[in-house]
Amino acid sequence: MGIVQLFRVLTGKARRTAVSAHGAVLGWADAYETADSTWRAVQSAMDMAANHGLQIWDALILAVAAEQRCRLLLSEDMQHGFTWHGVTVVNPYKEPKHHLLSALLAID
Repeated sequence: MGIVQLFRVLTGKARRTAVSAHGAVLGWADAYETADSTWRAVQSAMDMAANHGLQIWDALILAVAAEQRCRLLLSEDMQHGFTWHGVTVVNPYKEPKHHLLSALLAID
């Protein structure tokens, strides 16, 4: 679902054309591994929406990230510092930088 969200952000916030966004998303998908949404992730997303007030699409992205054993999820929209199943949501524009993001940026 992250790919759909990326397309939405590129065509919405970034004001790219659908053709430009399509090409950009395909480029990212070629460069980085993508993960499919599972039924278990959908169930977890519904739990987060019901219990924590997250939007369903944000919750699904977080659930898939947890399934893939990610530790860090960059998002301007979700609650900065929220941790669920070992995944911490970090706003990359917030200062000071979260220690997980700082550590990632320090890797050569």
